[in-house]
Amino acid sequence: MSEIGKTLLDSGWLAARSTEVNEDGKQLTTTNPPSLGSQSKWMEAAVPGTVLGTLVKNKAIPDPFYGLNNETIIDIADSGRDYYTFWFFTKFQCKRLLNQYVHLNFRAINYSAEVYVNGHKTALPKGMFRRHTLDVTDILHPENDNLLAVIVHPPDHPGTIPPKGGQGGDHEIGKDVAAQYVEGWDWICPIRDRNTGIWDEVSISVTGPVRIIDPHLVSTFFDNYKRVYLHVTAEFENKSTWKADCSVTIQITTELENGVCLVEILHTESVIIPARGVVQHTFKPLFFYKPELWWPNGMGKQSLYDVLISVVVKEFGESDSWMQPFGFRKVESVIDSVTGGRLFKINGEPIFIRGGNWILSDGLLRLSKERYRTDIKFHADMNMNMIRCWGGGLAERPEFYHYCDIYGLLVWQEFWITGDVDGRGVPVSNPNGPLDHDLFLVCARDTVKLLRNHPSLALWVGGNEQVPPKDINEALNQDLRLHPSFETPSLPDWDSDPSVYLDGARVYIQGSMWDGFADGKGNFTDGPYEIQYPEDFLKTRFISLGLIQRATMPREGWEIPLLKKGADGFVEEVPSRMWDYHKYIPYSKPGKVHDQILMYGAPRDLDDFCLKAQMVNYIQYRALLEGWSSRMWTKYTGVLIWKNQNPWTGLRGQFYDHLLDQTASFYGCRSAAEPVHVQQNLASNFIEVVNTTSKKLSDVEIEASIWDLDGNCPYSKVFNRVSAPPKKVVQISEFTYAKSENPKPVISRNFYWLHLPGKDYTLLEPYRKKQIPLKITCDSVLVGPKFELEITVHNTSRANDVLQEEGLLHKLFSRCGVVTSDSNRGLKVGSDPGVAFFLRFSVHNLEAEQQDTRILPVHYSDNYFSLVPGESMSFKISFAAPAGMKKSPRVVLRGWNYPDGFTVLVKDKLLFQHN
Repeated sequence: MSEIGKTLLDSGWLAARSTEVNEDGKQLTTTNPPSLGSQSKWMEAAVPGTVLGTLVKNKAIPDPFYGLNNETIIDIADSGRDYYTFWFFTKFQCKRLLNQYVHLNFRAINYSAEVYVNGHKTALPKGMFRRHTLDVTDILHPENDNLLAVIVHPPDHPGTIPPKGGQGGDHEIGKDVAAQYVEGWDWICPIRDRNTGIWDEVSISVTGPVRIIDPHLVSTFFDNYKRVYLHVTAEFENKSTWKADCSVTIQITTELENGVCLVEILHTESVIIPARGVVQHTFKPLFFYKPELWWPNGMGKQSLYDVLISVVVKEFGESDSWMQPFGFRKVESVIDSVTGGRLFKINGEPIFIRGGNWILSDGLLRLSKERYRTDIKFHADMNMNMIRCWGGGLAERPEFYHYCDIYGLLVWQEFWITGDVDGRGVPVSNPNGPLDHDLFLVCARDTVKLLRNHPSLALWVGGNEQVPPKDINEALNQDLRLHPSFETPSLPDWDSDPSVYLDGARVYIQGSMWDGFADGKGNFTDGPYEIQYPEDFLKTRFISLGLIQRATMPREGWEIPLLKKGADGFVEEVPSRMWDYHKYIPYSKPGKVHDQILMYGAPRDLDDFCLKAQMVNYIQYRALLEGWSSRMWTKYTGVLIWKNQNPWTGLRGQFYDHLLDQTASFYGCRSAAEPVHVQQNLASNFIEVVNTTSKKLSDVEIEASIWDLDGNCPYSKVFNRVSAPPKKVVQISEFTYAKSENPKPVISRNFYWLHLPGKDYTLLEPYRKKQIPLKITCDSVLVGPKFELEITVHNTSRANDVLQEEGLLHKLFSRCGVVTSDSNRGLKVGSDPGVAFFLRFSVHNLEAEQQDTRILPVHYSDNYFSLVPGESMSFKISFAAPAGMKKSPRVVLRGWNYPDGFTVLVKDKLLFQHN
């Protein structure tokens, strides 16, 4: 290696328990380097990763996320810290030229470590959320392997797990600056090693005598966003013993199309850096006229520019470079005078927040770009526009923020304070936060520098359900104060450049229930977190639940909950110990809410239970989002659902499971959170149009129709020339019928199934035996390993006009005509007239030997859908083929009427098969 730049050290690592290694770090990196072998204590390591991740990778312990396996793994509270203190070892080569410098970089380690390079030791300070950079220039072997060994120690206060568990165990972990979920919560069981390990990126960087450190990019806007200035400040460190005469260039490019880029700015300034010195340099503000702006999901395009900073040293050449995608946008956050809630504006436009709470993608910190991309795209596909990074989890990684930038998800990032672990709970926790306040602030400031250039980052929050200790809170308030340009916009003030601030361009809020959140005073106004009647979401505020899957449990865990009926008529669900261990929340709430699964009839087996649970989940989450949307700006400025994903195989609160399979909740949320959405208010029975966009809808037609499962349509109404102002909810109160002669494109389609007053959904049960005729066509393209399909499903049965009194469904959608397939290819099956109800696609690997044949993840344009007679829908499906797969994958379509389903074999010649 002699080229300027960074090289990841993400392969070839070995690991061993420190108590089983006889050599010290000096010996490991000089005379006795480790190797694999039958008698060796060393194993292949997961770096980035954790000790537990390494042990799982080598099958030294069972998968803690499967069944009750986690109970068989030794907890650090019982073993002692030494048991999870591990050595990590690797080799790397690095050739450098004269006047080049080499740095070894750790983007995060949990919790403390000693690093040895070719026999030379460096002790790294404590803290899970801080970067470490070591100058290794003078100790490298330019022609041979360089040996690197790192001994990593667990958190100082890993704590113990009380018999009944609890929020953060015994709360001891809160004494350290570390993730607090690892002692267990009501949605996850304890992580036995407390995430000990080199859990984030390790790299080697080569520079010339001058290197670039933490540039800060800030944009300011004037003249109604027509005139924009980019402000840039960066540190430049001169590693040499002579004064460096530098030319520093900023190049800003944007991609036009087909990979063609346009250079918008090319600007150079001179900087003199003294020997062994560090200079903070602020550039002259760079002017843009009408740049493409970055918008959140659903509000516009996520336009990004590439900002490249390079430094050339006289008599040396290029010394270092730094690149960051950057979006021009302004985020404002104030307390709304009408609702008392916190109102966000992006580029001057109010945005109604609809999002969810995020913990982390994997409890063992098995993080990857591919996983982050799927996670964030899923959120965008659900039409969410914000993710809240909960204080008991991570300061999320740059890759997470990169995909939030790309897909338009605003991020609320909390620091590492949670009420349960920092001031309350059983036992009562330490109210003064971590023991080392200076360490907390070091980690917080470093985190800000790591993430502040991402347009998706919307605000900083001190903690979850708690504020930081007084001195930390005051320091964060000072460090993260707004620059005057973001408090009272005016003409540019070049004497106070915003890029010299630590951040200065987004607000800091002291806690998740203060200053415009919850009731704004720190009181609990969230929840409840159990099942609810759907119509109640339109009356008050509520939260919701989750579901089971075979892939997370052995066969003995497949028993559905015992259903016990009480004297009051309410049913109590009693789950098995395995379901309880995976944090199952029942679909009943004795005394308040009747069991919602039993509304569809007693489940026959696990498959039947899961199908009915999916139907309940779809209704619950759609009703939740529609309830908040119905009172947009009159009572609420937004809603965040706890929680939108699960970092382990839990059975609650998620739109997709830990294996990345979407639940019906995903599509209920996707429907309700459309930028333009038509809905039935389940409390008032009014039809409403929710327009969250900045554009007025004019001359829109709304059709409401009622169908029964036999295909009868006794009622259909069209409301003509409906207008919906921007960012408003419009109630449609008049019912006038007229056929539309000029159908328009569908902008919202919503499908409800309703029972008659005082009854349940059991009238749906006989219709499961009906075979509704479906015509299915498919086109596919294989791009590298990725399949891209377009499948059209058409209900070819014909509508009747006879009213039946029971079993009614309600279909509600914008009137635009139905798109039908013009292809004659495909499968047509069934002969009964009626509604094809609650259909769902899944993708499978024909070669899979294990019981779970699903290919995951898969991206669907929609799923969990129903089709009335004569209606068709088209779907886009994309997924990557599993490595080594030789046979074609299959797409399976199942539904309420189709328990056996249909199979589409994806290959050169498409074959449709009725199972």
